[in-house]
Amino acid sequence: PPRRVVPPPTQRYNMKVRKGRGFTFEELKAAGISKRVARSVGIAVDHRRKNHSVESLQENKQRLLAYKSKLIIFKGKGNLNGLEAATDEDANMATQVKGDALPITKPVQELQFRAVQSSDDSVFHKLRVIRSDTRLEGLRLKRKREKEEAAK
Repeated sequence: PPRRVVPPPTQRYNMKVRKGRGFTFEELKAAGISKRVARSVGIAVDHRRKNHSVESLQENKQRLLAYKSKLIIFKGKGNLNGLEAATDEDANMATQVKGDALPITKPVQELQFRAVQSSDDSVFHKLRVIRSDTRLEGLRLKRKREKEEAAK
């Protein structure tokens, strides 16, 4: 069944979104679907959850409206408030959806490239030179003394 989009609870994962238990009554009302009808057409409903932000309410309302537009209801005995029965043409063209009816789509972020800086004044290179100078300082002093002694 289609489920609402919720942020995970901890700081570690709160930049992502995942599927929740079900839609709130407020989201169903905004989409024009009654509670009883929602359960009968396969929409998950969570009676405990409340909406804390308008953004999540709008996002989940759009998910419900998208599902409602894809939904094909065959003519039958029951009264489905807010949902219309499909025409014979639509009913004949209907196919069973396999997998997730409303997958969560991740927003695509555009990458911004910047120019590569020249490595002439690289900090890494400067540190390497300083390290090698301190390591070889004693050897260089020794060679310098030996040269002076050989010159005498």
